[in-house]
Amino acid sequence: MKSFNTSNKNFINALDKELFKRRNKVQSNSISVSNIIKDVRKNGDKALFKYEKKFNKNSIIIPSKKSISKSISLLDVKIKKAINLAYERIYRFHSLQKFKNISYIDRFKNKLEYKYLPLDSVAIYVPGSTASYPSSVLMNAIPAIVAGVKRLVMINPGYRGKQNPAVLYAARKCKIKEIYSIGGPSAIAALAYGTKKIQKVNKIVGPGNVYVAAAKKEVFGDVGIEGMTAGPSEITIVGDKYSNPAWIASDLIGQAEHDILAQCILITKEKKLIDKVKLEISKQLKKIPRKSIAGKSLLSNGILIKANSDKMIVSLINKIAPEHLELNVKNYKSFIPKIKNSGSVCLGKYAVMAMTDYNIGSNHILPTNGSAKYSSGISVNEFFKRISFINLSKKGIESLGPSAITLANYEGLVGHAQSVKKRIRRK
Repeated sequence: MKSFNTSNKNFINALDKELFKRRNKVQSNSISVSNIIKDVRKNGDKALFKYEKKFNKNSIIIPSKKSISKSISLLDVKIKKAINLAYERIYRFHSLQKFKNISYIDRFKNKLEYKYLPLDSVAIYVPGSTASYPSSVLMNAIPAIVAGVKRLVMINPGYRGKQNPAVLYAARKCKIKEIYSIGGPSAIAALAYGTKKIQKVNKIVGPGNVYVAAAKKEVFGDVGIEGMTAGPSEITIVGDKYSNPAWIASDLIGQAEHDILAQCILITKEKKLIDKVKLEISKQLKKIPRKSIAGKSLLSNGILIKANSDKMIVSLINKIAPEHLELNVKNYKSFIPKIKNSGSVCLGKYAVMAMTDYNIGSNHILPTNGSAKYSSGISVNEFFKRISFINLSKKGIESLGPSAITLANYEGLVGHAQSVKKRIRRK
C-alpha cells in the first residue's frame, strides 16, 4: 500500500496522480470491447456463442429449467435461509422508496401531471467469473420488482455452462424466469441489441469488471444504464486512536478481494494506527482464499493517508467520493453534516461495509470511480420513467400565450410563436 502525509508539500498532486492512474484504468474503453459489441450487433447469436466459449468456456447459454432446479436442490438450507432473510429486509426497505404521482391545477384551470411508470424490461448483470454473488441478484432485482417491472432478465456468466446454485436460488426467489449464462461485453451487446435467442431490453443494470463497465458505456443511448459508474469496488475508512486495527485491516481486505482494481483507502490522524493496520494486513492476507487478488489490489490501489485534521479528512472524503465510506471513529456524528460525496456511509465501529452488502436492507450497488459526486446508488427510482401530462385550458393559453409568443420570437422560433398565436381567441 502507498503511504501519504497531508503535511507534505506535494501531497494533493501526488494523491491526484494516484487516483487518476486507477480511474484511467477503470474508464478505459478498449478497442477490443468496441469490436466485441460490433460483432454481436452484426452477427447475433453466432458471435455471442463464440465469445462465451472463448472467455467463459460456456457451450450452453440458456440453462434448462431442469438443470436449474437440480442445482438449487443441492444448495445448503442455511444458504437458502440467509438469502430469504436478506430478501425480506431489502424488500422492506425498498418498498418505502415508491414515489407518488403529482397532479396540479393552476388558477387558469391548466392541469399538470407527473406520472411514474415502470420500465417494461430490465436486464440485471450479476458477476460470476472469479466469484458468485447471490446478493447482487437481490440488490438488482428487488428494486425492479417493487417498481413493477414486468420483464426481468438475469445475465450471469457462470463457468463451463454451470451457474452458482445460490445465484439461481436468489433468481427464483425474485421470480426471474429468463436466465442466460452469459457475461462480459458480448452479454451487454446481446441485451442491448437483441439476437434471435435473446430479446433486447430497455435497461441494463448491475456491477461488473472494467470490461463490463466499458461495454455499458458503449451501448448507452441504445439502451438505458444506471446513472452512475458501477465498476470495481471501493472503500475509504476513517480511523482514530480508538479504532481496532485488526477490524480495519479486515475491512480493507474484504473490499480488496473483489477485484485487482478495487480501491482501498485508510485516512487517519494516527500514525500508530497506520503501522498497526499494515501489520494486520500482512497477517490476515495469508488466511483468505482470494489472497492473490486482494494482495494485488492493495499493492496497486491501496492508500494510507496520515491527515493533520478532521477538516482535511472531510475534504479528502469529498474529493475521493468513495463507493463505501466507513467512519470508524468515536466522533462520527460530527462528520455526518459535512459528508457530501459517498455512495453509502457506515457510522461507528459496528457498521461494517460487509453487512451492507448482504442483509441490512440498503442497496450495495453504488456509484464508483468518483461518480458519487453526481449520482446515487440503485433504488426503486432507477426502474421508473417519468412522464409529464399537460392539459391546457382555453383561459390558460389566452392568459399565458402572449408571454410564450414573446419568448419564442426573441429566440427566433417564429413557428413556435405562430402555433400558440393560432390558438388564442381573436378579439
